[in-house]
Amino acid sequence: MFVPKLYITLKTYTRAQFYKDLIAGIVVGIVALPLCIAFAIASGVSPEKGLITGVIGGFVVSFLGGSRVQIGGPTGAFIVIVYGIVQQYGMDGLIYSTFIAGIF
Repeated sequence: MFVPKLYITLKTYTRAQFYKDLIAGIVVGIVALPLCIAFAIASGVSPEKGLITGVIGGFVVSFLGGSRVQIGGPTGAFIVIVYGIVQQYGMDGLIYSTFIAGIF
């Protein structure tokens, strides 16, 4: 049975670990949020959609992640694919294809 690592680590989580995680989160956020904006623009969507996606994705990865030291963030490899979908099918097509990919 799958149990997210978050549930396991919260049992022994300390204030010192929280401080370290907070600093790490700030550093990753400083890098990841501008990157999300840039990837959104390069993909042909508005910058705020990149921010929204980055924040929601960060929470989902943190909640369901399988490692205490895992960092989840934007990746540039999919810009070409996302741009092609947005240009040919629009934002609705991107949303539908994202849900279908998630199901698969």
